[in-house]
Formats: sequence, C-alpha cells, structure tokens
Amino acid sequence: MSKVVVLGAGISGHTAALYLQKYLGKKHEVIVVSPNSNYQWVPSNIWVGVGLMEPNEVKFKLAPVYDRKGITFKQALATSIHPEGDTQNSSPYVKIKYVEEGRQGEEETVDFDFLVNGTGPTLNFAGTPGLGPDLFTNSVCTYDHAYHSWHNLEKSLEKMENGEHQTFLIGTGHPMATCQGAAFEYALNIAFEVDKRGLSHLAEIIWISNEYELGDFGMGGAYINRGGYVTPTKIFTESVLAEYGIQWIKRAGVNKVEEGKAFYELLDGTYHEQEFDFAMLIPGFAGAKIKAFDKAGEDISSTVFVANGMMKVDADYTPKPYDEWKASDWPSIYQSPTYDFMYASGIAFAPPHTMSKPMESPNGTKIFPTPPRTGMPSGVIGKVVAQNIAYRIKTGKKDHPHSASMAKQAAACIVSAGYGFTKGQAATMTVSPIVPDWDKYPEYGRDIKATVGVIGLAGHWMKLFMHYMFLYKAKAKIGWSLIPE
Repeated sequence: MSKVVVLGAGISGHTAALYLQKYLGKKHEVIVVSPNSNYQWVPSNIWVGVGLMEPNEVKFKLAPVYDRKGITFKQALATSIHPEGDTQNSSPYVKIKYVEEGRQGEEETVDFDFLVNGTGPTLNFAGTPGLGPDLFTNSVCTYDHAYHSWHNLEKSLEKMENGEHQTFLIGTGHPMATCQGAAFEYALNIAFEVDKRGLSHLAEIIWISNEYELGDFGMGGAYINRGGYVTPTKIFTESVLAEYGIQWIKRAGVNKVEEGKAFYELLDGTYHEQEFDFAMLIPGFAGAKIKAFDKAGEDISSTVFVANGMMKVDADYTPKPYDEWKASDWPSIYQSPTYDFMYASGIAFAPPHTMSKPMESPNGTKIFPTPPRTGMPSGVIGKVVAQNIAYRIKTGKKDHPHSASMAKQAAACIVSAGYGFTKGQAATMTVSPIVPDWDKYPEYGRDIKATVGVIGLAGHWMKLFMHYMFLYKAKAKIGWSLIPE
C-alpha cells in the first residue's frame, strides 16, 4: 500500500486529494493536512465582501466529505518536510502540528511515499507596514476577511446615506502583489452597490495598482478578440473603470499604511500619499513557512524551496534577461527536481519568472505584478499531479503521461461587475495560453481566436452558475469528476 500526503485543502490541494482517492481507491491511503477545517470557494468571497452572500454560502466542512470518500483528514499545520527521513526513520515524513480544538499544539510525524504541496499562499500582510484586516485595511482573501470587510463597507455606506462623502481605495497593497483580478472585481462591485443606492455623488473610488498598464493582471496584459476587433486589455480595463466612475493610479507600490492614509512610490521614483475612508488592498504572497531537512538534520530549505518559500519544480530557474524568457521555461508536471516523489501544485509552486516585464524605480524598488496561479490553473494542475502520482503507484513506472504547462493551457476568468437577476454584470475573459508564447504566436503572444473578452448580464449568470457548480464538485457529490476544472 502506498501513502500519499497532500498539504493544503484549497482549490489545488483539495482537487488533488479527491482525484487521488478516485484513481487509487481503498488499496492506498490519501491523507490531507490542512489548518483550515473548511473548504472555501475563493472567487465568491467578493460577494461576501459586499454583503450579497454569507460566509456559509461559500464554504463547507471538509471532514464529512473526506470521511465519505475514505480520505484521512488532519487539521494541522505542516512545519517541516524530511524527504530523506532521519537517522531513526528511513521513510520520508512530514512533521505536523495540530490546530484543531482539543489537540492544539500536539505534534506528529506522518510518513509518505508521495507528497503534494498544495499549501497555497501565506498572506504576507506584514510585508507592508499597516496593511491588513487587523490594522488599517480590509481584505477579501478569505471568507472571514470578506465578512469583516462587508461590515466596514456597510459603515461607509451608512455614512454616505447620512450625506457624508467617502473615499474608497481598492487595489494592490505591495509593490509586487498579484491577484489584481480579485481587487478589480471588488472595486467594480463597490461601485455597483454605491450606484444602486443612488450615492455615487458622495463616493470617490480609486483603483491603485502596481501594473505598468491597467489590464496587465500579472499576465503581461493581453490582446483580446472583442466584437471582431483586437483590443488590448489596457483599453478594455480602462473603459470598464471609466464606465463605473472609478479613478486609477497605476505603476504604484504601496509601502506603508496608516489610519486613513496609504503611502506609495511610483515607478518614476516619486513618493505620494492617498487618504481613504475604506481601503481593500491585496497583500503580497509568500510560500507556506515550511522547512526542509536532510537525513542528518541539516536545513535544505534552499534546495527544496526558493527564497519566498514556494517549491522548486521542473521549471528553468536560470536567471536570464526578460527578453530571453521562454514559454518552455514553465513547468509541466510540477515535480521536485531533487526528490522525485514530491510535487507542488497551485500557488505552492515557484514560477520560473514573471509574465509581466520586471520594472524598478530609480530608488531600486521593484514595482510589477507577480504571476497569478489561482482558480482554473490551480484545479487543472491539482488534477494532473494526482493523475501522474496514481499512474506511478499503479504501474511502478516513473514517467508522466499527463502534463499541464501554463504555457499550453487556456484559462477563463469571470470578473463580477455587479450582482442582480436583471442588472448584474460580469466581464468574461479567456486567454490561451495563460503564459504568452511569443515564439508560437509572434503577433499577440497568444491565440487571438481563443483569447476573448466580453462584458454583460450573461457573464454574471455564468459566474453565479459556476459558484454552485464548483461547490457541488468540491463536495464530491454524484458525478463530481465530470465537471471540468
């Protein structure tokens, strides 16, 4: 019997665990280690953040699902990986610390034959002084954060209803933050809710971003096929913001936040301040704080992980100028180059380089987005990792018949721009491939026939349908695996 340990139960880790159980059955053991007792459908946190959904509508308990599927669940934090075992134990193992009530602080070692690191990001609020829901800004990165944000947003709306002007600052809270799409979506939903209440004359909504041009979204921007015309995402994004009455500040690296005030540096090296009444700023992401040790107990974290804690995989990490980066640099099977029985999926894997051009101010501050790996790519990667591990276990072979390079796979993104049966809107965009391939598509970097952007009511209905469809899938109900990632 083989034992597979999955670290993390987000979109990628949970997907990997369900498929591993499906492919391996009861003959082998699948163990999930995650500090959160709930699964959350992160894309719908936006609606929680504007009071249109309750947290219970975007989350569910993991334990009943895993019990039903025969997956072992440990509500714990992984603290260290020992891929060579140690002097007393020849098997690879991971050390965990329980966080569930009644076992808090209890430590345990869990042996494994294969390991999937699907831990997702550490929300690095500390990377920007004053940032975060415990300090001066809000967040929609978790359902708890989003619920807290709604209560603060509600206070601002009440003040507006009493005739008081409010300034909303939405965007990225670190010079190298990613996840611009989530912040962009939240800004549009705030604008929609303000307008719905007839309060637009009392609102100033400002989008602040580390993007060189709007619509970069950490993908280096894109050209989209819209109504038969090829349009840069810069024009698409600026037009949407203008339609919703949202101002913008681009090429900005927020470096400090105080109560009611954000401090930022522009790419030209100048320093500025922006006052606000309500702010939601996405933090920088880092890897999970997991160490790695060899058989002798020596720290080998720098061998297994890159500096920010994300795991090295089958990518080309050779430093090279931006113009020399290739689509082929990106990983396809997400296998550790040092320990072939370890894999990383979703945000846990270290990208070989950014998709956006690296930019640096005259003061030496790097101001540009890091690559997004959330949502659809995370699910696809989680499934492919599970397929390859199951293949290796069943056949004893070491090859990988399945692959999922982000430089070959397409992705669809639906950005909510207002909620309602007849008045809701969403911007729907597909890109193919996710990572631009200028060798294959020299004109636009992507297949322009498959890279499309539209906005309208149909997109809203599609996003709402996806909310229920993907929660159904994540609960592993009948026919779950027929629903695509």
